[in-house]
Amino acid sequence: MSFSQKIIHWYSINKRSLPWRNTKDPYKIWLSEIMLQQTRVAQGMPYYERFLDHFPSVHDLANASEEEVLKLWQGLGYYSRARNLHATAKLVSEKYHGQFPKSYRGLLELKGVGDYTASAIASFCFDEAQPVVDGNVYRVLSRYFGIDIPINSTEGIKYFKELAIEVMDADQIADYNQGIMEFGALQCAPKNPYCLHCPLNEGCAALEKGRIDSLPVKLKTTKVRNRYFNYLVVLDQDNTIELRQRRGKGIWQNLFEFPLLESERNYSLEEITNAMGSVLELKETSEIYLFNDRPIVHKLSHQHLHTKFWIVKSVGKHRNGVNSEALKEFPVPVLIADFINTFKF
Repeated sequence: MSFSQKIIHWYSINKRSLPWRNTKDPYKIWLSEIMLQQTRVAQGMPYYERFLDHFPSVHDLANASEEEVLKLWQGLGYYSRARNLHATAKLVSEKYHGQFPKSYRGLLELKGVGDYTASAIASFCFDEAQPVVDGNVYRVLSRYFGIDIPINSTEGIKYFKELAIEVMDADQIADYNQGIMEFGALQCAPKNPYCLHCPLNEGCAALEKGRIDSLPVKLKTTKVRNRYFNYLVVLDQDNTIELRQRRGKGIWQNLFEFPLLESERNYSLEEITNAMGSVLELKETSEIYLFNDRPIVHKLSHQHLHTKFWIVKSVGKHRNGVNSEALKEFPVPVLIADFINTFKF
């Protein structure tokens, strides 16, 4: 059997039963592909099911408010995906009358849809012979063919796409694409792959040369930035909380949070007391104390947030205070959500 035939045969025996594999509806396939980018299947599955419950069609998603979408997305991270998802739903609903483009080229016109997602939808829904190339596919191709060109280099992206076209099964493109991704996730895993019982082990260059652990190659391009967040949880005499919406193009755009004082290092109580006037307008406070003794380090892809929650009790009343029950309805970063679930208001 050829490379592609072995992949398809393995897939027919080992594929997981996943809801998006039982449909050719472009809306459901698109939703699953956007959600599973940089997300494990086990983590993404409950979100996928909740989204379909709330928004059974692309029109339903398009008509939702951004706050509704962000709240349902809460905890998945990479919130730009959710905003792009919502924007694309509006475009498909209004410009395309609820019908997704039926070609790879047409799908690329949608916001948040790149080569991988367009290839996936085109092949799964419309049987267009377009190979998918994601992290799992890079790993399988790199190991089997012994390729050490960095997968995140311009040369590597082009090379692997051309190789993927060369080895794909155009006549069974949906099963082949699903199969090679599943193969990379389950059989040719990043760590401790099952090489002994692998159907590709006889021709695998990485196995033959002892390079399983060193392939694929990826360039380290981004330096992690350390940031120091001081959240000021301001409680008034009625125990309502001040909440603000993040603006701008930075992390967590349009999510809600407590007033934030960002510093260049970890601040002491005295430093917080002296500096908080720059972000708060309080006439008088009765108490200020630190909730978490050690900073919570929240790790994002390119930055680590060293976070402290400071409880600030105000003598007056908030004009637009939020009570603890209503607080749970707002879309917030998971860092804030964890605090809300822990703190006894």
